[in-house]
Amino acid sequence: MNTIAARTSVNLRPAIDAALIMAIGMGFGRFAFTAIYPHMVEEGLLSLHGGSLAASANYAGYLLGALLAIRAQAHSAHRLCLWSMAGTAFCLAILSVLDATWMIVAVRGIAGVFSALAMVAASLWLLEHRRQLHRAPLLYAGVGIGIAVSAELLVAGADAGLHSKGLWLLLGVTSLIIGLAATPGLVAHGSATIASSAGTSSRTQKTVKPWPLVVIYGLAGLGYIVTATYLPLLVRSTLPNVDPAHVWAVFGLGAAPSCFLWHRFHERLGTRKALLTNLILQAVGVVLPVIAQSAAGYLLSALLVGGTFMGTVTIAMPAAQRVASKVRGNLMAIMTVIYGVGQIAGPVAANALHAQSHTFSSSLVAAAGALVVAAVMSVLAL
Repeated sequence: MNTIAARTSVNLRPAIDAALIMAIGMGFGRFAFTAIYPHMVEEGLLSLHGGSLAASANYAGYLLGALLAIRAQAHSAHRLCLWSMAGTAFCLAILSVLDATWMIVAVRGIAGVFSALAMVAASLWLLEHRRQLHRAPLLYAGVGIGIAVSAELLVAGADAGLHSKGLWLLLGVTSLIIGLAATPGLVAHGSATIASSAGTSSRTQKTVKPWPLVVIYGLAGLGYIVTATYLPLLVRSTLPNVDPAHVWAVFGLGAAPSCFLWHRFHERLGTRKALLTNLILQAVGVVLPVIAQSAAGYLLSALLVGGTFMGTVTIAMPAAQRVASKVRGNLMAIMTVIYGVGQIAGPVAANALHAQSHTFSSSLVAAAGALVVAAVMSVLAL
């Protein structure tokens, strides 16, 4: 029994380390801004326009990082993981000493680069180099865990009297500690013999067409991002007695276990049906704040979108890895690029619509529409 437990622990270690890199690069480095954003607005460090610029810069950085990662190789992905961790920790910590909007915007752009590197590098390292396709749910659950942990850290920090600068420093130090925990495993297994792919049922999965999958993934990036950017701000403006970070924690708590659920759906139903179900539920979650502007409506929206957006990644990335040989270049990086394009378009369109209507309702409806289009494509085009 001890031998079996030891083997299981060793086999899980690469997935846990990769998930920790996802938690840092995505959960902390990418999405913690969403929860701190209302605090920065209240303190006068950022205006609504400045916050939108910072969000757009982060998405532009994500796109740049994905472009830089297109030529990344699986055997060197562990080095990119380490760089993404160190870079993210630095970007989080340096925000604790910045006042000028343009500097905050610039650092958020650089942080976006490291987030994309984390997404591509951790995926390449675990799914391709270590050949642990069946560990994809644990890998992508790291994003939701990072969102939930960072959100609750922010609640605890705010309760302790920290302002936004102190909160950024708290996130930077914590992400560095988490990264140091993952470093020994990444270094030890970085150039080791590629692991067996035993345990994955990818051989029995039907493959899909790569380019429609890329387009669907881009629409998914556009569809979820309005909620992921503005939900806490919506909560703060309509429900001042509710801490938006708690709602954001629900978003992360929904994301973490959902990766395992959507992986199971994917294995049982196939890529097409799993994506259809995932994207329709996500569209409902995105449009829900328009229909129900209440604490229950916002919480359900956070749960539905949080419980599906990483599910999209858990379905699409392994599906892409299966057909990667049919495409020139790194298909997972290409998909991350297109996802980044969708994420840039989302806040830009939301900001323009908000300037006209002074509400995010039309933005949320448009984002939900993009997800419905993606869902239809998953049936007709894949």
